[in-house]
Amino acid sequence: MEKVENDNGNSNKVENIMATTIDKMKKIIDVDSIIGKPITSENGITIIPVSKVSYGLASGGSDFVSKKDEKKDLFGGGSGAGVTILPVAFLVISNDDVKLLQIESFNSTLDRIIAMVPDISDKIANMLKNRKNKKSKSEEDKKI
Repeated sequence: MEKVENDNGNSNKVENIMATTIDKMKKIIDVDSIIGKPITSENGITIIPVSKVSYGLASGGSDFVSKKDEKKDLFGGGSGAGVTILPVAFLVISNDDVKLLQIESFNSTLDRIIAMVPDISDKIANMLKNRKNKKSKSEEDKKI
């Protein structure tokens, strides 16, 4: 983060506190926190954990004029941060099949619909493939 100058020409100490806090949080939270490292079992099934990361940040401070030395400013400030990493699902990959297994039950109808999309698309693809195979087979039978 860029340092901001205040009226007295001093670096904005609150900005420095925030920059330090954010830098420390960046070191804690990385991409592997959200989409975990794949785990492969002996039978060829790969499991990838999926997590939800939430974080909050607060900081503040103030400059006070010193009663003894008016040229000197007194600074008081602080910051705080919180991070929550919550596992929400697992991607399970086996052969030609990929499934998303949610840890929590579905919260809404939309969640259920979204979870059903891969199964429905597989069924439609299989149905179209079977229809095409039957059509080509019936055309071959007509030629014979």
